[in-house]
Amino acid sequence: MKKKVSYDAFWMPFTANRDFKANPRIINRAEGMYCYSDNGTQLLDATAGLWCVNAGHARQEIGEAMARQVAELDYSSPFNFGHDIGFEFAERLVEFTPTGLNKVFFTNSGSEAVESALKIALAYQRAKGNTTKFKLIGRELAYHGVNFGGLSVGGLTPNRTGFGPLLPADHLSHTLDVERNAFSKGLPEHGVEKAEQLEQLIQFHGAESVAAVIVEPISGAGGVILPPKGYLKRLREICDRHDVVLIFDEVITGWGRLGSPFAAQEFEVTPDLITSAKGITSGVVPLGAVFAKDEIYETVVNSAAEGSVEFYHGYTYSGHPVACAAGLATMDIYQREGLLERGRGEIGQYFADGLHSLKGIQSIVDIRNYGLIGAVQFAAPADGKPIGFDILKRCYDKGLLVRSMGNTIALSPPLIIEKSHVDQIIDTLAAVAKDIPAK
Repeated sequence: MKKKVSYDAFWMPFTANRDFKANPRIINRAEGMYCYSDNGTQLLDATAGLWCVNAGHARQEIGEAMARQVAELDYSSPFNFGHDIGFEFAERLVEFTPTGLNKVFFTNSGSEAVESALKIALAYQRAKGNTTKFKLIGRELAYHGVNFGGLSVGGLTPNRTGFGPLLPADHLSHTLDVERNAFSKGLPEHGVEKAEQLEQLIQFHGAESVAAVIVEPISGAGGVILPPKGYLKRLREICDRHDVVLIFDEVITGWGRLGSPFAAQEFEVTPDLITSAKGITSGVVPLGAVFAKDEIYETVVNSAAEGSVEFYHGYTYSGHPVACAAGLATMDIYQREGLLERGRGEIGQYFADGLHSLKGIQSIVDIRNYGLIGAVQFAAPADGKPIGFDILKRCYDKGLLVRSMGNTIALSPPLIIEKSHVDQIIDTLAAVAKDIPAK
């Protein structure tokens, strides 16, 4: 007999708790491309869990690696002690990072990776003698986690509301321009001029006060917003001119989502710091990281007195040995199966073609895609109430897991996706979209 579970105690994150508990959507098993509800319904996972299960669900070798590690070393303090697997994993990771980003600071999540990157940027400026550089610049519609630093540079209003004064930060405008760029395949043509706002903000605040800029190469939770052609390169140029640290938040875009290990490589723009999480362990166990340029690490470390702690920051579970074991096994899968490059190959093109075949359905006002990430934006309803969550529920009822934000449905399937899965995603979205009234 199935054990009866109470839904009362669990305060669920980013969830309408009362709505959910009145009609729960419970997933109790997953394998490959599919999740299974508590009543056994098969659900195609078109979001890789939460942008993270890049290698697909229930990869046996990851679990086996974790079990072996638990039996050998379940935990050891990362403060003034080390373990071989942590150093091994760090060395393995920098085989994938852009040239020059060869230092790894471990965290437990993307939120913590962002918080750590911001503090590293501030520590770096201070170590260089730039003691007046403390202001941060983020971007509208950006999601950089839920800690106070991430909220400060983030640009999603509901996430920021109600938490009082945040860190001193300003924000670039977002780059979403449906009027000029609707139904773009890949990077949009229009909008590179929006990068000039960074120059204006730096001039407004004074270059002597601006420490760092953080952007997602592709904004995820804001609605899968792609950078216009040349935009990221221009940000890099402006940061170089004013001695400002450029941070790419690649928690979503990292680990093959775009067809390269990182968006920095795909778009040929190298930041000073990269934040990472999610796909770093294929979502099996929490782990995050900041990848730093050698020069940043060396400046911070060498500025401190010999024998002293150089950077007063870290976490109890930084570089947790079991998480590192999961990460190493994940990297083995990525390399053996060529998953990090699939987004730029045949399956990525098939995914793009499928998404854009939805153009012409009256309720759809935009489609955005790159590699194996995409979004379908629907017309705003006349009553002003966002329709995305309703579409999510309809897709769920038809056996498809999607992510909703506002009037947009986001897609980021596991990198093991095949054409038959793409067909199911598109067919389901088409059926649901045709039932949605046009504006």
